[in-house]
Amino acid sequence: MKFLDQAKIYLRSGDGGDGCVGFRREKAVEYGGPDGGDGGRGGNVIVEISHGLNTLIDFRYQQHFKAKSGTNGMGSDRTGAAGANLLIKVPAGTQILAEDQETLIADLAEVGSGTVLATGGIGGKGNAHFKSSTNRAPRFAQPGMPGEEFWFWLRLKLIADAGLVGLPNAGKSTFLARVTRAKPKIAGYPFTTLEPNLGVLKTKKEHLILVDIPGVIEGASEGAGLGIQFLKHLDRTRLLLHLVDIAPMDDAVDPADEVLKIAAELENYSPELAQRERWLALNKVDLLDQDEVESRRRELLDRLSWQGPVYTISAATGDGTGKLVYALMDRLEQLREDEGMEQEPDDEPWDPLKA
Repeated sequence: MKFLDQAKIYLRSGDGGDGCVGFRREKAVEYGGPDGGDGGRGGNVIVEISHGLNTLIDFRYQQHFKAKSGTNGMGSDRTGAAGANLLIKVPAGTQILAEDQETLIADLAEVGSGTVLATGGIGGKGNAHFKSSTNRAPRFAQPGMPGEEFWFWLRLKLIADAGLVGLPNAGKSTFLARVTRAKPKIAGYPFTTLEPNLGVLKTKKEHLILVDIPGVIEGASEGAGLGIQFLKHLDRTRLLLHLVDIAPMDDAVDPADEVLKIAAELENYSPELAQRERWLALNKVDLLDQDEVESRRRELLDRLSWQGPVYTISAATGDGTGKLVYALMDRLEQLREDEGMEQEPDDEPWDPLKA
Protein backbone atom coordinates (compact mmCIF):
# COMPACT_ATOMS: atom_id res chain seq x y z
CA MET A 1 0.00 0.00 0.00
CA LYS A 2 1.38 3.41 -0.97
CA PHE A 3 1.97 6.06 1.64
CA LEU A 4 0.26 9.44 1.41
CA ASP A 5 0.34 11.94 4.26
CA GLN A 6 -1.51 14.92 2.75
CA ALA A 7 -4.74 15.24 0.80
CA LYS A 8 -7.29 17.88 -0.14
CA ILE A 9 -10.99 16.99 0.06
CA TYR A 10 -14.33 18.65 -0.63
CA LEU A 11 -17.16 18.09 1.83
CA ARG A 12 -20.84 19.00 1.59
CA SER A 13 -23.46 18.23 4.18
CA GLY A 14 -27.01 17.34 3.21
CA ASP A 15 -29.70 19.91 2.51
CA GLY A 16 -32.72 20.10 4.79
CA GLY A 17 -36.01 18.88 3.33
CA ASP A 18 -38.78 21.36 2.50
CA GLY A 19 -41.82 21.73 4.71
CA CYS A 20 -45.12 20.57 3.27
CA VAL A 21 -48.25 22.59 2.53
CA GLY A 22 -51.08 20.19 3.28
CA PHE A 23 -54.68 20.23 4.52
CA ARG A 24 -56.69 17.60 6.26
CA ARG A 25 -59.72 16.49 4.28
CA GLU A 26 -61.58 13.57 5.82
CA LYS A 27 -65.17 12.50 5.76
CA ALA A 28 -67.02 13.06 9.04
CA VAL A 29 -64.29 15.38 10.29
CA GLU A 30 -65.95 18.70 10.95
CA TYR A 31 -62.77 20.76 11.06
CA GLY A 32 -59.82 19.92 8.83
CA GLY A 33 -57.11 22.48 8.64
CA PRO A 34 -53.41 22.51 7.79
CA ASP A 35 -51.44 19.35 8.45
CA GLY A 36 -48.22 19.79 6.44
CA GLY A 37 -45.25 18.07 8.08
CA ASP A 38 -41.69 19.35 8.54
CA GLY A 39 -38.81 18.50 6.28
CA GLY A 40 -36.07 16.20 7.56
CA ARG A 41 -32.66 17.60 8.48
CA GLY A 42 -29.71 17.02 6.20
CA GLY A 43 -26.95 14.60 7.11
CA ASN A 44 -23.72 15.75 8.75
CA VAL A 45 -20.25 15.01 7.43
CA ILE A 46 -18.25 13.41 10.23
CA VAL A 47 -14.56 12.54 10.29
CA GLU A 48 -13.55 9.78 12.69
CA ILE A 49 -10.29 8.05 13.53
CA SER A 50 -10.22 4.39 12.54
CA HIS A 51 -7.91 1.69 13.86
CA GLY A 52 -5.68 0.02 11.29
CA LEU A 53 -5.20 2.95 8.90
CA ASN A 54 -1.79 4.62 8.55
CA THR A 55 -2.05 6.45 5.23
CA LEU A 56 -4.35 8.87 3.41
CA ILE A 57 -3.98 7.03 0.10
CA ASP A 58 -7.76 6.47 -0.19
CA PHE A 59 -8.25 10.22 -0.65
CA ARG A 60 -6.11 10.22 -3.77
CA TYR A 61 -8.90 8.40 -5.60
CA GLN A 62 -11.89 10.12 -4.01
CA GLN A 63 -11.82 13.79 -3.03
CA HIS A 64 -15.52 14.71 -3.04
CA PHE A 65 -17.89 13.65 -0.26
CA LYS A 66 -21.55 14.56 0.20
CA ALA A 67 -23.99 13.53 2.90
CA LYS A 68 -27.62 12.65 2.12
CA SER A 69 -30.26 15.37 2.11
CA GLY A 70 -33.38 15.21 4.23
CA THR A 71 -36.66 14.32 2.53
CA ASN A 72 -39.56 16.73 2.27
CA GLY A 73 -42.40 16.78 4.78
CA MET A 74 -45.74 15.22 3.87
CA GLY A 75 -49.40 15.60 4.73
CA SER A 76 -50.98 14.17 7.87
CA ASP A 77 -48.23 15.88 9.89
CA ARG A 78 -45.61 13.44 8.63
CA THR A 79 -42.04 14.67 9.09
CA GLY A 80 -39.58 13.85 6.34
CA ALA A 81 -36.78 11.40 7.05
CA ALA A 82 -33.45 12.85 8.14
CA GLY A 83 -30.55 12.46 5.74
CA ALA A 84 -27.96 9.86 6.73
CA ASN A 85 -24.71 11.14 8.19
CA LEU A 86 -21.58 10.54 6.14
CA LEU A 87 -18.77 9.01 8.19
CA ILE A 88 -15.25 9.39 6.80
CA LYS A 89 -12.50 7.20 8.29
CA VAL A 90 -8.99 8.62 8.66
CA PRO A 91 -5.81 7.37 10.39
CA ALA A 92 -4.91 8.31 13.95
CA GLY A 93 -2.80 11.45 13.96
CA THR A 94 -4.72 13.21 11.20
CA GLN A 95 -4.89 16.98 11.37
CA ILE A 96 -7.69 18.83 9.57
CA LEU A 97 -6.80 22.26 8.23
CA ALA A 98 -8.78 24.95 6.44
CA GLU A 99 -8.20 25.64 2.76
CA ASP A 100 -5.39 28.08 3.62
CA GLN A 101 -3.41 25.11 5.04
CA GLU A 102 -2.63 27.12 8.17
CA THR A 103 -5.83 27.27 10.25
CA LEU A 104 -6.11 24.09 12.33
CA ILE A 105 -9.70 22.85 12.55
CA ALA A 106 -9.13 19.60 14.45
CA ASP A 107 -6.28 17.40 15.58
CA LEU A 108 -7.45 13.80 15.88
CA ALA A 109 -4.91 11.73 17.76
CA GLU A 110 -6.83 8.98 19.56
CA VAL A 111 -8.64 6.03 18.01
CA GLY A 112 -12.38 6.58 18.29
CA SER A 113 -12.19 10.38 18.36
CA GLY A 114 -13.93 12.42 15.70
CA THR A 115 -15.52 15.72 14.78
CA VAL A 116 -18.34 17.13 12.67
CA LEU A 117 -16.89 19.12 9.79
CA ALA A 118 -20.09 20.06 7.97
CA THR A 119 -23.49 20.30 9.66
CA GLY A 120 -26.58 19.30 7.72
CA GLY A 121 -29.22 21.86 6.84
CA ILE A 122 -32.28 22.23 9.06
CA GLY A 123 -35.55 20.97 7.62
CA GLY A 124 -38.23 23.53 6.79
CA LYS A 125 -41.39 23.88 8.86
CA GLY A 126 -44.67 22.64 7.40
CA ASN A 127 -47.71 24.87 7.17
CA ALA A 128 -49.18 23.28 10.32
CA HIS A 129 -46.68 25.34 12.30
CA PHE A 130 -48.04 28.62 10.98
CA LYS A 131 -51.71 28.16 11.88
CA SER A 132 -52.99 30.91 14.15
CA SER A 133 -56.23 32.53 15.21
CA THR A 134 -55.85 35.05 12.42
CA ASN A 135 -54.56 32.67 9.77
CA ARG A 136 -56.54 29.45 9.94
CA ALA A 137 -55.37 28.09 6.61
CA PRO A 138 -51.76 29.11 5.85
CA ARG A 139 -50.78 28.18 2.33
CA PHE A 140 -47.04 28.43 2.73
CA ALA A 141 -44.24 26.43 4.33
CA GLN A 142 -40.52 26.93 4.91
CA PRO A 143 -37.96 25.60 2.46
CA GLY A 144 -35.17 23.50 3.91
CA MET A 145 -31.83 25.13 4.70
CA PRO A 146 -28.96 24.27 2.39
CA GLY A 147 -26.07 22.21 3.72
CA GLU A 148 -22.55 23.51 4.32
CA GLU A 149 -19.70 22.97 1.90
CA PHE A 150 -15.98 23.34 2.48
CA TRP A 151 -12.58 22.40 1.15
CA PHE A 152 -10.28 20.94 3.80
CA TRP A 153 -6.72 19.68 3.89
CA LEU A 154 -5.93 16.44 5.69
CA ARG A 155 -2.39 16.20 7.04
CA LEU A 156 -1.17 13.03 8.69
CA LYS A 157 1.37 12.99 11.50
CA LEU A 158 2.00 9.37 12.36
CA ILE A 159 1.56 8.41 16.00
CA ALA A 160 4.55 6.44 17.24
CA ASP A 161 6.20 5.92 20.61
CA ALA A 162 9.76 6.25 19.32
CA GLY A 163 11.23 7.73 16.16
CA LEU A 164 14.39 6.55 14.42
CA VAL A 165 16.59 9.39 13.16
CA GLY A 166 19.95 9.49 11.48
CA LEU A 167 21.77 10.15 8.24
CA PRO A 168 21.11 8.05 5.13
CA ASN A 169 22.72 4.60 5.43
CA ALA A 170 22.92 4.82 9.23
CA GLY A 171 21.07 1.49 9.42
CA LYS A 172 17.63 2.64 10.60
CA SER A 173 15.67 0.37 8.26
CA THR A 174 17.91 -2.58 9.08
CA PHE A 175 17.34 -1.96 12.78
CA LEU A 176 13.56 -1.70 12.30
CA ALA A 177 13.53 -4.97 10.35
CA ARG A 178 15.68 -6.63 13.02
CA VAL A 179 13.54 -5.76 16.06
CA THR A 180 10.04 -5.79 14.51
CA ARG A 181 8.18 -7.60 11.75
CA ALA A 182 8.33 -4.59 9.45
CA LYS A 183 9.85 -5.24 6.04
CA PRO A 184 11.29 -1.92 4.85
CA LYS A 185 13.40 -1.76 1.72
CA ILE A 186 17.07 -2.19 2.60
CA ALA A 187 20.00 -1.50 0.25
CA GLY A 188 23.57 -0.25 0.38
CA TYR A 189 22.94 3.19 -1.06
CA PRO A 190 21.59 6.46 0.39
CA PHE A 191 17.88 7.31 0.39
CA THR A 192 16.69 3.73 0.14
CA THR A 193 13.82 4.73 2.42
CA LEU A 194 11.51 7.11 0.59
CA GLU A 195 8.56 7.03 2.98
CA PRO A 196 8.04 6.41 6.70
CA ASN A 197 7.88 2.80 7.90
CA LEU A 198 6.17 1.60 11.07
CA GLY A 199 7.14 -1.35 13.22
CA VAL A 200 5.59 -2.74 16.41
CA LEU A 201 7.34 -3.89 19.57
CA LYS A 202 5.16 -6.26 21.59
CA THR A 203 5.53 -6.11 25.36
CA LYS A 204 3.63 -7.92 28.09
CA LYS A 205 1.51 -4.82 28.70
CA GLU A 206 0.99 -3.24 25.29
CA HIS A 207 2.25 -2.64 21.77
CA LEU A 208 4.83 0.07 21.15
CA ILE A 209 5.26 1.63 17.73
CA LEU A 210 8.53 2.67 16.08
CA VAL A 211 8.65 4.96 13.06
CA ASP A 212 11.57 5.08 10.64
CA ILE A 213 11.68 8.22 8.51
CA PRO A 214 13.89 8.81 5.43
CA GLY A 215 17.45 9.83 6.25
CA VAL A 216 17.89 13.43 7.38
CA ILE A 217 20.68 15.40 5.71
CA GLU A 218 22.16 18.81 6.38
CA GLY A 219 19.65 21.47 5.36
CA ALA A 220 16.65 19.14 5.69
CA SER A 221 14.81 21.65 7.88
CA GLU A 222 15.02 24.11 4.97
CA GLY A 223 13.84 21.66 2.33
CA ALA A 224 16.97 19.70 1.37
CA GLY A 225 16.50 16.02 0.65
CA LEU A 226 13.36 14.35 1.99
CA GLY A 227 13.70 15.46 5.61
CA ILE A 228 11.32 18.41 5.74
CA GLN A 229 8.59 16.28 4.20
CA PHE A 230 8.81 13.62 6.91
CA LEU A 231 10.26 15.33 9.99
CA LYS A 232 6.68 16.10 11.03
CA HIS A 233 6.15 12.38 11.72
CA LEU A 234 8.47 12.73 14.71
CA ASP A 235 6.30 15.41 16.34
CA ARG A 236 4.14 12.94 18.28
CA THR A 237 6.92 10.59 19.41
CA ARG A 238 7.87 10.29 23.07
CA LEU A 239 11.52 9.45 22.45
CA LEU A 240 14.06 9.66 19.61
CA LEU A 241 16.55 6.91 18.87
CA HIS A 242 19.48 8.39 16.96
CA LEU A 243 21.41 5.78 14.95
CA VAL A 244 25.00 6.66 14.07
CA ASP A 245 27.29 4.83 11.65
CA ILE A 246 30.37 4.34 13.80
CA ALA A 247 32.30 2.71 10.92
CA PRO A 248 31.70 4.96 7.90
CA MET A 249 33.11 3.86 4.54
CA ASP A 250 34.75 7.27 4.08
CA ASP A 251 37.45 7.89 6.67
CA ALA A 252 36.91 11.64 6.28
CA VAL A 253 33.41 11.32 7.77
CA ASP A 254 33.34 12.19 11.48
CA PRO A 255 30.48 10.49 13.40
CA ALA A 256 30.49 13.26 16.02
CA ASP A 257 29.96 15.91 13.34
CA GLU A 258 27.13 13.84 11.87
CA VAL A 259 25.40 13.73 15.27
CA LEU A 260 25.69 17.50 15.60
CA LYS A 261 24.26 17.99 12.10
CA ILE A 262 21.15 15.99 12.96
CA ALA A 263 20.77 17.87 16.26
CA ALA A 264 20.98 21.18 14.39
CA GLU A 265 18.31 20.11 11.89
CA LEU A 266 15.97 19.05 14.70
CA GLU A 267 16.52 22.41 16.41
CA ASN A 268 15.81 24.32 13.19
CA TYR A 269 12.67 22.31 12.51
CA SER A 270 11.26 22.39 16.05
CA PRO A 271 13.00 23.51 19.25
CA GLU A 272 10.49 21.43 21.19
CA LEU A 273 11.43 18.31 19.22
CA ALA A 274 15.13 19.03 19.74
CA GLN A 275 14.58 18.98 23.52
CA ARG A 276 12.90 15.58 23.43
CA GLU A 277 14.65 12.65 25.08
CA ARG A 278 17.17 11.23 22.62
CA TRP A 279 19.22 8.05 22.83
CA LEU A 280 22.34 7.22 20.82
CA ALA A 281 22.77 3.86 19.10
CA LEU A 282 26.27 3.44 17.63
CA ASN A 283 25.65 1.06 14.76
CA LYS A 284 27.79 -1.25 12.57
CA VAL A 285 30.13 -2.36 15.34
CA ASP A 286 30.50 -5.67 13.49
CA LEU A 287 32.82 -3.88 11.04
CA LEU A 288 35.34 -3.02 13.78
CA ASP A 289 37.23 -4.93 16.43
CA GLN A 290 36.27 -4.45 20.07
CA ASP A 291 39.16 -2.12 20.93
CA GLU A 292 38.38 0.15 17.97
CA VAL A 293 34.70 0.26 18.94
CA GLU A 294 35.50 1.32 22.49
CA SER A 295 38.03 3.90 21.31
CA ARG A 296 35.62 5.52 18.88
CA ARG A 297 32.82 5.41 21.43
CA ARG A 298 34.87 7.27 24.06
CA GLU A 299 36.09 9.84 21.53
CA LEU A 300 32.57 10.52 20.25
CA LEU A 301 31.04 10.91 23.71
CA ASP A 302 33.86 13.16 24.87
CA ARG A 303 33.42 15.48 21.92
CA LEU A 304 29.65 15.59 22.32
CA SER A 305 29.62 15.77 26.13
CA TRP A 306 26.76 13.30 25.81
CA GLN A 307 24.76 12.65 28.99
CA GLY A 308 21.98 10.38 27.70
CA PRO A 309 21.86 6.60 27.15
CA VAL A 310 24.34 5.17 24.63
CA TYR A 311 24.32 1.68 23.11
CA THR A 312 26.69 -0.05 20.70
CA ILE A 313 24.85 -2.33 18.30
CA SER A 314 24.99 -4.09 14.98
CA ALA A 315 21.60 -3.99 13.32
CA ALA A 316 22.89 -6.36 10.63
CA THR A 317 23.98 -9.16 13.00
CA GLY A 318 21.78 -8.34 15.98
CA ASP A 319 24.65 -7.78 18.42
CA GLY A 320 23.53 -5.49 21.23
CA THR A 321 20.04 -4.93 19.79
CA GLY A 322 18.31 -7.06 22.44
CA LYS A 323 19.70 -5.04 25.33
CA LEU A 324 18.75 -1.80 23.58
CA VAL A 325 15.22 -2.95 22.76
CA TYR A 326 14.44 -4.11 26.31
CA ALA A 327 15.71 -0.83 27.75
CA LEU A 328 13.71 1.07 25.13
CA MET A 329 10.51 -0.81 25.92
CA ASP A 330 10.88 -0.22 29.65
CA ARG A 331 11.43 3.49 29.12
CA LEU A 332 8.55 3.88 26.68
CA GLU A 333 6.16 2.07 29.00
CA GLN A 334 7.21 4.41 31.79
CA LEU A 335 6.66 7.47 29.58
CA ARG A 336 3.23 6.19 28.58
CA GLU A 337 2.24 5.64 32.19
CA ASP A 338 3.49 9.10 33.20
CA GLU A 339 1.58 10.67 30.33
CA GLY A 340 -1.58 8.76 31.21
CA MET A 341 -1.43 10.02 34.80
CA GLU A 342 -1.26 13.62 33.59
CA GLN A 343 -4.30 13.32 31.33
CA GLU A 344 -7.83 13.31 32.69
CA PRO A 345 -10.19 10.75 31.14
CA ASP A 346 -13.00 12.08 28.97
CA ASP A 347 -16.36 12.23 30.72
CA GLU A 348 -18.19 11.01 27.65
CA PRO A 349 -16.60 9.13 24.73
CA TRP A 350 -17.12 10.32 21.17
CA ASP A 351 -20.24 8.90 19.57
CA PRO A 352 -20.68 9.64 15.84
CA LEU A 353 -24.33 8.59 15.97
CA LYS A 354 -25.07 11.56 18.25
CA ALA A 355 -23.25 14.04 16.02
